Amino acid sequence: MAARRVCEEMIEEGRVQVNGATVSRLPVFVDPEIDRISVDGRPLGRADRHVYVLLNKPERVLTVTGDEPGADRRTVLDLVKHPSRVRLVPVGRLEFDSSGLVLMTNDGALVHRLTHPRFGVPKVYRVAVKAVMSDTAVARAERDLAKAQSKDARRSGRLHSSRAEIEVLERTATGTVLRITLAAGPTPRLREVLSREGHPVRRMEQEALGPLRLTGVQRGNWRELDRREVQALRRATRSKDGPRRPATPGARA
Repeated sequence: MAARRVCEEMIEEGRVQVNGATVSRLPVFVDPEIDRISVDGRPLGRADRHVYVLLNKPERVLTVTGDEPGADRRTVLDLVKHPSRVRLVPVGRLEFDSSGLVLMTNDGALVHRLTHPRFGVPKVYRVAVKAVMSDTAVARAERDLAKAQSKDARRSGRLHSSRAEIEVLERTATGTVLRITLAAGPTPRLREVLSREGHPVRRMEQEALGPLRLTGVQRGNWRELDRREVQALRRATRSKDGPRRPATPGARA
């Protein structure tokens, strides 16, 4: 019908009826399979079945449902044409020049739980930088990423404990490959933070979202999640006791 906040305003304005009775105080709990819901006297249809899609996003694709007016860039909706034609939204944002895992769904409750800091669902990125990073530089980058995340959280009016962990996967003569795990909440601009420290990013790929790993799909393609993956995501959002470490990419479930 509308975005969650707009729906809340509709309820408070007395425009919503449940089983014929007007409701005007929040929260309002309903069973969409049983209760009859109307807005301004017009009944809402049955909710679409929930769809969960894992997209392996290529670089130079926007993780939004629509580009700015006048721009003509591809979005994740251009890549995912689900036969049900349900309205899918991406969970979180993955930078335009980055690739990897993007979860898309029409399950609004799960989107909220996966992105809200309270539920502690972390994200994992594989990042290749141009400079060779010492252990001291890695520790400094961890602190800077956590500070940037806290700053973004304050701007959005949210409070949460920021955490960033960086694991060095490989060091070469010209660069370093990192695995970066970020606590749930706003994702800082990794490229900007690392570049400020003298470590320009060559490539960045999201590998995991909580227990969900980037497997079984080629770049630019998508697949539906299986039942076990959906159940694992739901289990991961039940805890309110802080961030959980995701499954190590490449490890057996």
